[in-house]
Amino acid sequence: MMDVIDILSKASGTVNLKEIAKLSSLHPSTAHRILNALAHYNMIERVESGTYRLGTKFLELGNITKANLDFRKEALPFMQSLHAELQETINLSVRQGDEMVYIERISTERSAMKVAHLVGAKAPLHITAVGKIFLLEDGRESTIGYIRRCGLQTFTQNTIKDAQSLFEELDRINLMGYALDDEEAEPGVSCIGAGIRDDSGKLVAGLSVSSPSNRLNKSWGTQIKDAAEAISKSLGYKSQKNAA
Repeated sequence: MMDVIDILSKASGTVNLKEIAKLSSLHPSTAHRILNALAHYNMIERVESGTYRLGTKFLELGNITKANLDFRKEALPFMQSLHAELQETINLSVRQGDEMVYIERISTERSAMKVAHLVGAKAPLHITAVGKIFLLEDGRESTIGYIRRCGLQTFTQNTIKDAQSLFEELDRINLMGYALDDEEAEPGVSCIGAGIRDDSGKLVAGLSVSSPSNRLNKSWGTQIKDAAEAISKSLGYKSQKNAA
């Protein structure tokens, strides 16, 4: 049965009984019985007499699987590995409107530093590393809309305060593939973040490392980016590089 499903999934159109039997090494009567059973449960469709294709049931099941996929659970092993490697606080955040919301965090006991990135905490897009990645993804016009709505609220002396500086920062992020927060959200705390994509290529979350600024190593950017890409891959994302 799985061989028959696999054959139909790889076909660009319909497949007839004779070809299915040949490709699956099944006797035609056995292949026909399997096809009848699959058709009964809408797993496949009879298009014309003796020709078949995958049915809508697979689309339904695929949507259910996608809806139930908990990317927090998918991300956690990679976050734990990154935390063990860097010994700093690792954050997972998602976008809600014009803010980032932290949904998972693995903290360090190396210091008692105050970090605002607690689970459930929110922060405007322009003051966080991952938030800037979402603004980059939005494009120039949408980012201008964000600036008009939010006014680039200032939190520290390092917070980006004008549109030109923000767009220059987004250009740097585009080149690097990851983003920095240089004490822009909280004095004395810096952050490096990278984006996480789902199977459709949509930017759905961000992975970041936070630490006291005097401990932050900007070379961690590559490690954060690699970990975020690994999480994306676990969610089914195929980059153009991997697809090639």
